[in-house]
Amino acid sequence: MTFQQLGVIDPILRALSAEGYTNPTPIQEQSIPILLRGKDLLGCAQTGTGKTAAFAIPILQHLYLKHQNKQNHRDHRKIKALIVTPTRELAIQIGESFSVYGKHTGIKNTVIFGGVKQGAQTKILDRGVDVLVATPGRLLDLIGQGFISLKDVEYSVLDEADRMLDMGFIHDIRKLIALLPPKRQSLFFSATMPPDIVALSRKILGNPEKVSVTPDQTTAEKVEQAVYFVSKPGKTKLLIHLLNTLAMESVLVFSRTKHGANKIVKLLDRGGISAEAIHSNKSQTARQRALGNFKSGETKVLVATDIAARGIDIDELSHVVNYDLPNISETYVHRIGRTGRAGFSGIALSFCDEEEKAYLRDIEKLIKQKIKVISEHPFLNYKPEVAAKDAAVPYGLRKKSKPANSGGGGSRPKRRRPSGRKTP
Repeated sequence: MTFQQLGVIDPILRALSAEGYTNPTPIQEQSIPILLRGKDLLGCAQTGTGKTAAFAIPILQHLYLKHQNKQNHRDHRKIKALIVTPTRELAIQIGESFSVYGKHTGIKNTVIFGGVKQGAQTKILDRGVDVLVATPGRLLDLIGQGFISLKDVEYSVLDEADRMLDMGFIHDIRKLIALLPPKRQSLFFSATMPPDIVALSRKILGNPEKVSVTPDQTTAEKVEQAVYFVSKPGKTKLLIHLLNTLAMESVLVFSRTKHGANKIVKLLDRGGISAEAIHSNKSQTARQRALGNFKSGETKVLVATDIAARGIDIDELSHVVNYDLPNISETYVHRIGRTGRAGFSGIALSFCDEEEKAYLRDIEKLIKQKIKVISEHPFLNYKPEVAAKDAAVPYGLRKKSKPANSGGGGSRPKRRRPSGRKTP
């Protein structure tokens, strides 16, 4: 099955092809035809199954085809599609997906969330958008201030509904449902279906069709995994150390942000390691060139964000490195599944700082196994200010402890060599 066989139109097919997508995931294969027919959908699916594309592609297609029949639609944009999601991180990822898949459609989207000043968000809203991705609190706030109207919404998506309830958003969701037009296509996604979620879905959906897909968690059993506890400033130092000491032929490094990906590449280049970054701010030409260099072996390290890495399919990828642990556990399974394909061995290494330990616990709970910890490495408690101070002092003047088997005198103490182990 291909996206073309599902009835996806050419402008979206071109965007999908540029990202390396030709075959839909199970949830996409099941959901896209239902949504293209205009039916409501109840989906039991976790992040990591491809559900964002499952709802983004049909929404973009509906809006594009309607806009084709309106000459001046770009001058009178009103919010036609609303996607509500529990967290800022997920909202940003969904917004990036709409931008990538809809790059040839002319459909405009924006993302709003709390925790930041609203000025930049309201300026974009004033100019008009077709698709709005939002967290509940900021959405209700801007509706109350008159910046947002939902009266023209034709497509609504409630994503990760069970997480909404866990985070205490149930009252906000009920308020939003009351503000939506009764005539609309509604989509409802949840990883689990407890009674409260089923009851909520009945208030939102009208005679929906149902799809249920679970992620392939056997990936976690196929790939050799290890985690390094490391201070946040020590991550790049550790990465360079591993690249120089382990047999790492081709390495895909995951960064949580686009800015972080660029920074990692810059620091690796300074360390004499060839690296390139791919993310949604890079042009398609630049991304294709970087991927081509990586596949040919000209570039040893490719640094990517999750959205950009979805189109990467490389059989002989030796290592995946989670420079930043994902805050969504299923994303970890998706990431490490990039290695260990087509009968080749694969290794996934993760860096975990103090703030990410909760993410690690969630990941281990999902994959139902403890990830091996590598406790001996040079950058466990690395602090740049201490390292800089130490480097500024001539070696012969540094305070040194007396070796256990010292023969006295001023002989230089032996320096410990970094571990050269070949397995994580």
